[in-house]
Amino acid sequence: MCNSSEGGDVVRIDCAAYVDDAEKYESAVIQALDGIGARAFFAAQERVLLKPNLVNASSFPVTTPVALVRAVLRYACAAGAGKVVVAEGCGDAQLETPEVFARLGYEAMAREEGVELVDLNHASCTILEDGSRAVHRTMELPEIVFTHAVVSLPVLKAHSLSDFTGTLKNMMGLLPPSRYGAGAGGFKKSRFHGQLQESISDLAAYRTPDLTVMDATVGLSQYHLGGPECDPPVGRLLASFDALALDRTAAGFLGLDWRRIGHLR
Repeated sequence: MCNSSEGGDVVRIDCAAYVDDAEKYESAVIQALDGIGARAFFAAQERVLLKPNLVNASSFPVTTPVALVRAVLRYACAAGAGKVVVAEGCGDAQLETPEVFARLGYEAMAREEGVELVDLNHASCTILEDGSRAVHRTMELPEIVFTHAVVSLPVLKAHSLSDFTGTLKNMMGLLPPSRYGAGAGGFKKSRFHGQLQESISDLAAYRTPDLTVMDATVGLSQYHLGGPECDPPVGRLLASFDALALDRTAAGFLGLDWRRIGHLR
């Protein structure tokens, strides 16, 4: 049985990595979302966008397990949400998002659950302006993220450039490669990595998630694309309507002080 604890606006569910046990995993997700009153949130939404972290085609814990997305999808539908889509824009230099969806089991899940998959890398975009931002005084983002409630579904990882990657940095998947990529054969969001701490803060000023469920059951302790897993595994699911509070809490599980991380400070 999972145990829960609350810190500020973040609900933490203690549980093992249940990605291979769908029933237990779904139960943990239900407990986490019920803990923050998410049924009422979903019942009020006509359109919902579930945003996993699928930076490339590596398996969990580099990327969000399809089991988490399926569990949140079922929760949203049971709560009375309207149309739900699963959307991502991968960062892989060679693969396109549909290929990543297929390799990680999202294509099969979408068929089974009757949900649409959306490639944010090629979605229609709008340009926003904010002259007060440090780096990005204009930003191009997909129109769909302003017509849908955005639910971020990241995994817990350290990051080689930003120190930590959680729900705020997960929103980098929204960025169109046509503006933020390096061109043919390059990492699809590479141009965004200059002044990365400030850039993540700028992105958060334009669009933050409305809700986050983070898979912190394992955790990557040093590097976001591989390397050693947390030992012992963190063994948590986190849920919150406050993206910044969740990331600050999650950073602590990696032994990081959020006050020393620019985009969290």
